[in-house]
Amino acid sequence: MTEPRKLKKSESLEIRIPYPTKQAFMARCRDEGRSASETLRALIDGQLEATKTAPPRRRGWRLVAGVAIAAAVGAAAVPSLARPGLRAAEFAALDANHDGTLSFAEYSRP
Repeated sequence: MTEPRKLKKSESLEIRIPYPTKQAFMARCRDEGRSASETLRALIDGQLEATKTAPPRRRGWRLVAGVAIAAAVGAAAVPSLARPGLRAAEFAALDANHDGTLSFAEYSRP
């Protein structure tokens, strides 16, 4: 039996990096006994493999953020709906049946 043929590496990829970065990268590759091409291919393959095995990103955080913002706005708006400066005497005048609470009808009457 013959071994499967390796894919021919005929494509090239040009990147632009600062000269000092290139020099440092080439020195690192030389120290590790690998070519720059071999190192970059391994990096690219690793990135592609990580993409295949990574769980899909969830976008639920947007919903949570929206709900939190709506709750904050609602909490800020509720106190502004109350009549400003309602004092004890005014409360007593509005509380027609003197039960210590205001019903909607008591609160909304003129």
